[in-house]
Amino acid sequence: MSTRPEINSVAYLGLGLMGTPMARRLLGAGLHVQVWNRTASKSAEFVGSGARVAATPAEAACGMDVACLCLADSSAAEGVLFGATGISHADPAPRLLVDFSTIGPNATLDLAHRLREACGTSWVDAPVSGGTRGAEMGELVVFCGGEAEEIEQLSPLFESLARRVTRVGPLGTGQTLKLLNQLVVATNLVAIAELINLGRAAGLDVTMIPQALAGGFADSLPLQIFGTRMARGIRHPVLGELALMLKDMTMVEQLAQAQGCELPIMEAALTVYQRAQRAGLAHEDLAALTTLYER
Repeated sequence: MSTRPEINSVAYLGLGLMGTPMARRLLGAGLHVQVWNRTASKSAEFVGSGARVAATPAEAACGMDVACLCLADSSAAEGVLFGATGISHADPAPRLLVDFSTIGPNATLDLAHRLREACGTSWVDAPVSGGTRGAEMGELVVFCGGEAEEIEQLSPLFESLARRVTRVGPLGTGQTLKLLNQLVVATNLVAIAELINLGRAAGLDVTMIPQALAGGFADSLPLQIFGTRMARGIRHPVLGELALMLKDMTMVEQLAQAQGCELPIMEAALTVYQRAQRAGLAHEDLAALTTLYER
């Protein structure tokens, strides 16, 4: 018989493109959920849903079994954790924190150490892949770094969110694997944007390309989702911001430099995302990559 502590209550902090559907799924799984978001209007849909909307991160996390983060970057995470009304001030603090954000291994190790020192909360890094569709369907892929026993304790959460959970290794290694995942996704998206634009220049009906390539070696989920959007000029709703991919690719570059690895394809793709930011596309959908070539 399992003796792992039960998880009945969850604080979910960060209700963006991924966080909102993930929090909905935890609520649908019968857990007691308290939510918080920096922009309060994004919490409005949870009013009357069975979730409690908290005014501060500390209030959201107070007395909860687990706190979940789904935030844009390490700076946002630091504020939510250690600001004047941050999670570290919750009393009692949650025993576990699971971070679904992509903040990189170095920030993870630093923030996790500081959180344990401040309030005794343990940290599991659990960045995800699968996009908004995977979040809505509960079919995310999760890369976990942390103690095996603590990851096992989080099974009730993962069961409602993911189709596969992999313990990569100790704390921080889930973040490392997520960066490798982003290296493949980001370079693939650049190649897809070039495919669509070259096909259009060559006189093809590019709207048929994703289906024509389905099942072949060039096929991928990014091709079917974002290739279709690129070909049809679909930009809304935003499924993934160019700014966030630039943030991730910048961390990939830092990881490569730290390991002494030369990655020319990564560098070329990073240049494209930097161009997108300079062109004012930072908060546009990833499908907007094609406009760089049109210009």
